[in-house]
Amino acid sequence: MLRLGVNIDHVATIRNARGSPWPDPLRAARMAEEAGADGITAHLREDRRHISDGDIDALMAHLTLPLNLEMAATPEMQAIALRHRPHAVCIVPEKREERTTEGGLDVAGNDDMLAGFIAPLRDAGCRVSLFIGHEPAQIRAAARIGAAVVELHTGAYCDLDTEGRHAERDAELDALREGAALAHDLGLEVHAGHGLTFDTVGPVAALPQLAELNIGHFLIAESVFTGLDSAIREMRRRMDAARA
Repeated sequence: MLRLGVNIDHVATIRNARGSPWPDPLRAARMAEEAGADGITAHLREDRRHISDGDIDALMAHLTLPLNLEMAATPEMQAIALRHRPHAVCIVPEKREERTTEGGLDVAGNDDMLAGFIAPLRDAGCRVSLFIGHEPAQIRAAARIGAAVVELHTGAYCDLDTEGRHAERDAELDALREGAALAHDLGLEVHAGHGLTFDTVGPVAALPQLAELNIGHFLIAESVFTGLDSAIREMRRRMDAARA
């Protein structure tokens, strides 16, 4: 079965807008588990714009699902991950001025640095994932430096769908399909995520090599209208239907 990882970053975004304790990301994580999530994703950004260090402490102390800690490849974040030793660590590119992650890591251009960065995490028992585009050079570099997982960036595919650029969207889906097949052939576990919605999840979920989707912003947005439990269950239903 295709796993669903629920990203709770934007529960923290809403909380931080008022500087109050509500809504609580840990409570959202527990609700996600009850609704059928297989894991929880949280991105501890360098500027702490949403998830905080305290959130990671609470998730590690009380969460029963596996935690996927997203983070930049910095010494500070490496030290935090080594202290907590979450189930998975996903290395993502990060810029202070971006509103959200804009693309994948340049693994091919930074392979020596990233190989040294992920080695201690791997030795500590974390499953290391690299958030990358579907370019073959990036996928081959991820396999070469010893990552266990690649997460393919689906943001471009989702943006093209939203903009109604269907021919380009279909070409992007084909590229994701080819990237997933290559990564699988190289022995990598293949995940995907970024920007997925009820409308776009089906064709991605149908890619047979994928083991996991990580979805956050849309689920939190939809929960305003239908509730978090309902939003997650509907996403789970659509993922399962695509696999069926």
